Amino acid sequence: MAYDKFNILKSSAVPLPIENVDTDQIIPARFLKATERKGFGDNLFRDWRFNSDDTPKEHFVLNNPIYSGKILVGGKNFGSGSSREHAAWAVYDYGFRCVVSSFFADIFRNNCLNIGVLPVQVSPEFLDNIFKAIETNPDTELEINLPEQTITLVETGEQESFAINDYKKDNMLNGFDDIDYLLNIKTNIEEFAQNTPL
Repeated sequence: MAYDKFNILKSSAVPLPIENVDTDQIIPARFLKATERKGFGDNLFRDWRFNSDDTPKEHFVLNNPIYSGKILVGGKNFGSGSSREHAAWAVYDYGFRCVVSSFFADIFRNNCLNIGVLPVQVSPEFLDNIFKAIETNPDTELEINLPEQTITLVETGEQESFAINDYKKDNMLNGFDDIDYLLNIKTNIEEFAQNTPL
C-alpha cells in the first residue's frame, strides 16, 4: 500500500516527553483485530487520551489544542515492547509523518519506515532542546529534510544529522512500501529472469 512521498517536512510538533513509551500504550491490544491500516488513529494512545466513559482526558497532550502538527516528539526508547505493526499504523493514521526521539526500538523503527512514518533519532541534548523550545513556544517549527538527512529547529537554526538505511530512504522519497518497490522494478526482474539460465 503506497503512501505519500516524504521529502522535506516543515511543521510544528506535539511533545510527549515520556521515556519507554511501549507499543501497548501507543495502541492497546484490544484494538488489534482490524487488518486494514485505516481507523487506528482514533485509538492512538487511547488509554492516555480518554477516560473509561470515552470523555477526553483534559491534561493529555493530544487533547490540548495549543499543540498540533505532523511531528511527534517522544522521550527516549520510543516504541518499545511488543512488535505489533499496528502501533506504527496508528501513528500514521492519526496524521503524524515523523517521530523524533533519542532512541527507538528497532522493530518499531522498521515498522514506521515500512508505512511512511520517518523515525528521526537525535542526541539526548538536541531532544532536550526541542522539548524546551516547544515548551517556550508551542508553535515552534521543525524542518525534517530527508534528502539531506537533517533536522532543524527553524527558529534558532540548530541542526543535527540523522541516519537512515539507503533502501528505506529511497522508498520514502518515492512513497513506496516493499511491495511497491518490487512492482516498480518488475520489468527489471522479468528481464533478469529471462536472461538468466537455470
